[in-house]
Amino acid sequence: MSAVDVPEIRPGDIYEDCQYHPVLCLEAYDDESVSGVSLIDGSGPRNCSLRHCGVKRLTPREVVDIRKDFRGYAARRHSELAVLGSTDT
Repeated sequence: MSAVDVPEIRPGDIYEDCQYHPVLCLEAYDDESVSGVSLIDGSGPRNCSLRHCGVKRLTPREVVDIRKDFRGYAARRHSELAVLGSTDT
């Protein structure tokens, strides 16, 4: 996703926040930020910028898979994003 690509996330959607939690969106704001509750541990509000946090939309099926091994998923995503970040010049 380039710096200008902003995913469209609305209340009721599920997204991955910047800590890799699947989050049920409860609020979407005019400043291109979203807020919701974690589907891993119920923590919230979990707030992210759609433009700056790397938010991505998730499907319910993906959430089921993530919940099976959240720590492994988070470690994998962290590694993927680190590799992507090292290739951005």
